[in-house]
Amino acid sequence: MGTQGIRPLVAGNWKMNGSRAMAASLVAEIRTLAAAGPASVDLLVCPPFPYIPEVGGGLAGSAIALGGQDCHMAAAGAHTGDVSAAMLADLGCSHVILGHSERRADHGESSLLVAAKAKAAIDAGLTAIVCVGETEAERDAGKAENIVEKQIIESVPAGANSSNLVIAYEPVWAIGTGRTPSVADVAAMHRHIRSLVADRGPVRVLYGGSVKPANAAELMAVAEVNGALVGGASLKAADFMAIAAGAAVSA
Repeated sequence: MGTQGIRPLVAGNWKMNGSRAMAASLVAEIRTLAAAGPASVDLLVCPPFPYIPEVGGGLAGSAIALGGQDCHMAAAGAHTGDVSAAMLADLGCSHVILGHSERRADHGESSLLVAAKAKAAIDAGLTAIVCVGETEAERDAGKAENIVEKQIIESVPAGANSSNLVIAYEPVWAIGTGRTPSVADVAAMHRHIRSLVADRGPVRVLYGGSVKPANAAELMAVAEVNGALVGGASLKAADFMAIAAGAAVSA
């Protein structure tokens, strides 16, 4: 794990996938496997908004946390189609993913908007998982660390600290592509991120981007990697828990 004293977190981002039946079945299987799985890793499930109650009910009484995939910057108001952080908290969520590259690209979200959302999440008592990451062109141009540094400076609000903030580094070119950066590249970026948030306490810094059972242990063993934000592999309970096992081995 690299950073002593930081308990790993493995978070599943279901994205826009599933049905009520699938959500109920998947969460039941995750819960069953987690009961026999590593106790040294925290687990988080982030389903689509409509299935949060379904998944929350399935997780009730377990140690597995529940999260949302986005929230609005306002606490309430005339924002048709949006969901507030307070609503997520009311449904039992403890975390919310913010600034994912798919939202930055598909919805034009700026880092300043992400910071406003993160502040709203923290004000509502949630932990904000702030996502950062460079495109392939930015990495090829040698700008990866500068891009991520700018995103962190602009996306993390004042007052955020290790009790309410998680950083997820997801190189955009690795998300859903099956490609991953080298271990050396991941280590270098996580060291850089750690230096940027050092004054905020022992913040968890997760790696994301085509994390799967086959590469989980190697990636989780990288210095300063404190767990994973898992996309496609979180839709299969066995794969999700295999990744958690990889994080536990490296802890």
